[in-house]
Amino acid sequence: MQLHWSPKSPYVRKVMVCALELGVADRLTRVRSVAAMLRPNPDIMRDNPLSKIPTLVLDDGMRLFDSVVICEYLNDLAEGSLFPTRGQAKWDALRWHALGDGMLDALILWRNERERTDAQRLEALVDAFSLKFANTLAVLEAEAPALAAAPLSIGTITVGCMLGYADFRFDAEAWRTRAPALADWYATLAARPSFQATSPDLDLK
Repeated sequence: MQLHWSPKSPYVRKVMVCALELGVADRLTRVRSVAAMLRPNPDIMRDNPLSKIPTLVLDDGMRLFDSVVICEYLNDLAEGSLFPTRGQAKWDALRWHALGDGMLDALILWRNERERTDAQRLEALVDAFSLKFANTLAVLEAEAPALAAAPLSIGTITVGCMLGYADFRFDAEAWRTRAPALADWYATLAARPSFQATSPDLDLK
């Protein structure tokens, strides 16, 4: 299987963390691919018309995207437990995934807006992203005990990847000072080998 991959993408990181946790990472051939919002990549577009990563090309030629679809495929392939199938665990995992993924979307747009010139930047949009981040942290801080008690899942992995991206691109936000219980939970998660091996700070080839 071929994975369109970049070590700095939090969505790719989500897939790689799942693959490592499931023991199938060695079945993925990583293809370094650059996906830029304003410059569609023809190499990616041959496999994904949206020109987005991650994109997984299966051995039979089928193409899978986006990250959560790829993660669920890998979970099925490994007969894993990262996608609970019933009860409260299922809805907790899916809800945390939606919250983490939605905040990741906002963080990436926030970063794009932040890097525009002063004349181009929409401060109201920057303020909106900042407010969403603060509110997301408040929700996750309140739910830190539940996160700590929950088994590893697509939800906890995605929240972890979101916080890792915040560390990588928004260190000035100092989110740990606003969410100390969440920070304690994340420290335990980030110590897992799967998170250590996929840190965006690493100079991965």
